[in-house]
Amino acid sequence: MTSSVRVLAAGDRFVLPSLITAALARQAHCDVRELTLGWPLEPFGPVAEVREASGTEDELIAALAGADVLVTQMAPVTERVLAARPELRLVAVCRGGPVNVNLEAARRHGVRVCFAPGRNAAATAEFTVGLLIAALRRIPQAHHLVAGHGSWSGSTYYTYEHSGLELEDLPIGLVGHGAVGSRVARVLCAFGARVMVHDPYARGEVHGLRMSSLDELLRRSRVISLHARLTEETRGLIGARELALLPPGAVVVNAARGALLDEAALCDALEDGRIAAAALDTYAEEPLPADSRLRTVGGRVVLAPPLGGASRAGAENAARLGPP
Repeated sequence: MTSSVRVLAAGDRFVLPSLITAALARQAHCDVRELTLGWPLEPFGPVAEVREASGTEDELIAALAGADVLVTQMAPVTERVLAARPELRLVAVCRGGPVNVNLEAARRHGVRVCFAPGRNAAATAEFTVGLLIAALRRIPQAHHLVAGHGSWSGSTYYTYEHSGLELEDLPIGLVGHGAVGSRVARVLCAFGARVMVHDPYARGEVHGLRMSSLDELLRRSRVISLHARLTEETRGLIGARELALLPPGAVVVNAARGALLDEAALCDALEDGRIAAAALDTYAEEPLPADSRLRTVGGRVVLAPPLGGASRAGAENAARLGPP
């Protein structure tokens, strides 16, 4: 008789434990226990930066007693956790990368790690396009004009100088053509934008015109949208030099990783008018500090919390450890 695999479904308020349990119900011989992790946790930083991790580690260690497998989105799988539960054999991370797992410690303890690339690519791509359109057409500012003042009488938005840009025939440069970037490219092509792509690691055809040089992409783009992974190579990829290559009045969108973009350089360019607008849902420091200059550069920046991948379908896909 086959023995059951003992699984801990350590969910949270987004990837609910019940979603993980439902996904595992299709697998035979799984004995699932559920744990809802408390907050705050740092959902985007590496495990060394997980906030208030000590209490969560204790909670996780206790719940893992006897478990063979851990399925989680954010649980801090640290050296301490792995050492405390030598019976653990597999950690399945419900996100695009196992940034909450100490991978070196997992290797030493013989624990396999898997994750779910692409699980929220559609949601992130849609949100990115939404940010882009909001910045181009100044939708948040228009909302504030009506909701905050009750009237748009005499608004400068009805002047040529303050009118927004439309996607039709607009040169847009995408830095990265992976699971998210390729979807954004397809959507923007459908709008009639002139899409250009720079990704030295992309193989095969791309949606749009492939650019071999990042500098050339920047020189030709009225809008740039970042879709690269954060590595030592890409950290600070767009700084003062790169922003200066963009045409005057360009727009910058980042729903990938905050550290890809030099925020100080972006604020400088916004303040002197070289960059017309920006739209961000990811930042070098999260939550965004109260004294961040991004909050004070006027009405030309669309700021959102890191919601790009947050959709119900994204949570369900995460629980299944992959796209539908």
